[in-house]
Amino acid sequence: MTMNRTDTGRVDRRQFLAGAAASVAMAELVIAPGRARGQSWPERPITLVIMYDAGGGTDTIMRVLGDEMAKARGWEINAINKPGAVGGIATQYVHAQPADGYTILGAANYNKFVRVMGHVDLVPWEEWVNFQAASALASWSVRTDSPFQTFEDVVAAAKAEPGKLTISTSGTGGVWHEAALIIGSAAGIELKYVPYQGGKPATLAGLQGEVDIAGGGVHEHVDLLRAGQLRNLMQAGPEDLEVEGVGTLRSIGGIIPELQSQLPIGSDYNLIMRRETPVEILSQVEDAFIAAVNSDAFQEIAKRQFFQTDIRTGEAADRRTAQREATTVAIFNRHADQIGAPVKSAEELGLPSPEEFDSWWPPEGYEPRV
Repeated sequence: MTMNRTDTGRVDRRQFLAGAAASVAMAELVIAPGRARGQSWPERPITLVIMYDAGGGTDTIMRVLGDEMAKARGWEINAINKPGAVGGIATQYVHAQPADGYTILGAANYNKFVRVMGHVDLVPWEEWVNFQAASALASWSVRTDSPFQTFEDVVAAAKAEPGKLTISTSGTGGVWHEAALIIGSAAGIELKYVPYQGGKPATLAGLQGEVDIAGGGVHEHVDLLRAGQLRNLMQAGPEDLEVEGVGTLRSIGGIIPELQSQLPIGSDYNLIMRRETPVEILSQVEDAFIAAVNSDAFQEIAKRQFFQTDIRTGEAADRRTAQREATTVAIFNRHADQIGAPVKSAEELGLPSPEEFDSWWPPEGYEPRV
């Protein structure tokens, strides 16, 4: 760099300071280009691509998260919906965008169904970074005039007449179908699973007597429980749940202890980003995400819906996504006749059995991203 001198031969102080500042800036770009990029990010709006329809539970949670992240950091986040193929369409769309942090996937269940069902061939802990916010809790309820007073009553009746009792689900291969399969399998019973187009229709099917048991989530049953129209048999959180106006909802973990390590069973809510995104940007999103989950607005909706807030990022989230996939592939293959579509095997996906998961994780070559 050439600097002009005064007539006395001294370096002009203003030019010197300007030149020094330019040199420092240039050094930062050369030494830490990723850090410099991360500090200027975002320079334009971020798009949050929600994998399910507008108005549903996942859509509601994702829009609250996006709004609170934007408020926490002064960002602009625009939410759009791209439903289809249990999240596969949105997943493929986000993966096709540059890994620059400007396109984020608003997901449920760690997006675990897409690989198991063969919609997307991307290994989550190698291709994606997950941020978990909260979990909805699976629930089984019956009409108040049902002969079943407890979960144990259902087990006894189902064992006496396998396959006769019916339970509603939010759709074949969906989260409440999977939850019912996991719980039924652990209880050693065979039920008839009746699919509906979502959790609310599945709940109404139980209320109207179309099925013996209403499957779904606590958040979908609680108003009818308070109204005295449904009676809860169990919920899939790790502990008994006290609900004002209803009483105690028993945890399935206290009824079937071997399920305790898998709890909560239900729908997890996640933000997902491409793993190649610069770490500096991922860290900024992580900070904004944690602030959003801890915000009054998010905590209020979580409390109202009986969601269990459970923030997981980094390796904890990577481990959970692999564990969720291992459980899903095992249960779907065990009940392949109930799924109605081809299901990949654990071997094809490079996954262990649920029982072997703890000794398998972390897989060879795994490295945390954030």
